[in-house]
Amino acid sequence: MENIVILDCGSQFTQLIARRIRELKVHSEIMPWDATLEEVEARSPMGVVISGGPRSVLEEGSPWIDPAILNMSVPVMGLCYGMQYICKAMGGRVRSSTSREYGRAHVTIVDDKATVYDGVPSRIQVWMSHGDDVEAIPENMVLTAKTDDGVVAGFRSLDGRLVAFQYHPEVAHTEHGMTMLSNFLFKVCGCNGDWDLGDWVESSVASIRSKVGDDRVICGLSGGVDSSVAAALVSKAIGDRLQCIFVDTGMLRDREAEEVLESYEAMDLNVVHVDASERFLTALEGVTDPERKRKIIGELFVRVFEAESAKISDAKWLLQGTLYPDVIESGHQGKNAAVIKSHHNVGGLPEDMDLKVLEPLRDLFKDEVRAIGRILDVPQDIVNRHPFPGPGLAVRCLGDITKEKLDVLRKADRIYIDEIKRAGLYDSIWQAFAVLLPVYTVGVMGDDRTYARVLALRAITSSDGMTAEWFRFPMEVLDRVSTRICNEVSGVNRVVYDVTSKPPATIEWE
Repeated sequence: MENIVILDCGSQFTQLIARRIRELKVHSEIMPWDATLEEVEARSPMGVVISGGPRSVLEEGSPWIDPAILNMSVPVMGLCYGMQYICKAMGGRVRSSTSREYGRAHVTIVDDKATVYDGVPSRIQVWMSHGDDVEAIPENMVLTAKTDDGVVAGFRSLDGRLVAFQYHPEVAHTEHGMTMLSNFLFKVCGCNGDWDLGDWVESSVASIRSKVGDDRVICGLSGGVDSSVAAALVSKAIGDRLQCIFVDTGMLRDREAEEVLESYEAMDLNVVHVDASERFLTALEGVTDPERKRKIIGELFVRVFEAESAKISDAKWLLQGTLYPDVIESGHQGKNAAVIKSHHNVGGLPEDMDLKVLEPLRDLFKDEVRAIGRILDVPQDIVNRHPFPGPGLAVRCLGDITKEKLDVLRKADRIYIDEIKRAGLYDSIWQAFAVLLPVYTVGVMGDDRTYARVLALRAITSSDGMTAEWFRFPMEVLDRVSTRICNEVSGVNRVVYDVTSKPPATIEWE
C-alpha cells in the first residue's frame, strides 16, 4: 500500500493534511515530529510531509526533526513551520516577522519549472498562519513563490525532491491547494492513488478479530454516526459477542432514544437500553465549566458500562467511536499539539477503568466513516445524521445543567431541525444545532413585558470538521425558526444566529 508519512509538529491542520491526501486516494499516516529515520523508513513512505506548528524554529526546544530525514531517497514537503525548519536545517535564514500573518493572502508563482505548480495560475489566494518567515533560502534552492510584500512563500531543491510552502495548501481557503498536493503526490512522489476504503474495512475486520480474540465487547451506542458505524464494523468481525448498550444520559435530543432504538433493531444489533438520566443530572448539578462537564460525563459514562459489564461474561473491551478530529483537538497527536478541548471518549476516561478501549475508527474522518457506514449497510438516517457531541446537550446548554433548561433546549432544537428539513437543507449542512445561553433579555409578548432566555442557532458547512464556514440560510427560513421558537417555546424571547467560521471559533460553543 502506498503511504505518505506526515510528521506532526503540533499543527491543528495536521489531520487535515492527512485527510486531503486520502481524498486523493493515497494512504497517509501521522507520526510525531521526533520519529527517528529508522522509524520513518519502517513505514515505507512514498513521501514525507512536515506539518506546520505553533512554535518558532528560533525558539529553544521547538520541534527539530531528524535532519537525516531530509536526505532520504523519497521527496519531502514542508508546510509553514515545516518550510521554516527545512530552511534553517539546510543553512538558510529564518526571522521573526514584524507582524503575525494569519488568514487570506496572495502569492505570485515565480518559478515556471516547479512541478508542484503545474496547472496553477501565476497568482493565487492562499491561507497563511505564521509568526516567522524565511529571510534567505538555503544555497542550491530555487525560489518558487513570493507574497505581494516580497516575502518568500515557497522554494524547492534543484531536483524538485524537496518542496516547501509558507502557506497551507490543505486548507480550503487556498486556491488550487488540492492541485499542488496532487502534483506532489503523483508527479513528485510517483504515487498511483490506489487506497480504498473497502480494503480498509476488510483489514480492520481482520485486525479486530485478532485483537479481541474470544472476548466479548461492550459498545456504547449514542445514536450518532461514529458509534453506530463502529458497532456495525465490530459486529461484522465478532458477531453476537458484541453487546451494545444505549445509555440515556438525559442529554439527548427530543424523542432521540425512541428513534435510535428503532434504527438499531433494523441493524440486528444486541442492544440494552439503560436510563441513567437521573445519575447524570445529579452528577452535573451546579457544574458550569465545560471541561468539567466533559470529564464528569466521560467518567460516569464508563462507570455505567462497567456496571453493565459485570452482567456479561467475558466482557473485556469498551468500543468507542473516536475519530481523528477528537484525537487532534484533545492534543493527543504529536508533541506540542495544543489542546482545544477534551473529548469524553479521548480525554475523559478514568485511569482505573476496568475495560480495555477499542477504537477502530480513530484514524478516520467523519466523511470516511459515513462512506464505511454505507459499505456496511448502516441505515441512511444514521449515516446522514449530523454530528452530535459525546456529552450531548450538556455542552449546548451553557452554564449549569437542569432538566428544565434541557427541556427548553430540546423543544427549540426540534423546531430548528424540523424547519431545516422542511426547507430541504438538512443534507447541505454539516451540522446544525441550538445553544441555550445563560443570558436573559427584555422582550414584549402581547402587552406584557418579558425577561427570558436567549437561544443561539448554529449551522456550518464542512468536509471534515477541521475547518468550517457558517451556513448562509435563506432569510425566510431563519424568520420561520425564530418566530416558531419564540411562540412555541416557553422561556425564550430572543433568537440569534452564529456567523463565525472555524477558525477562529470551534463548531460547538463549549
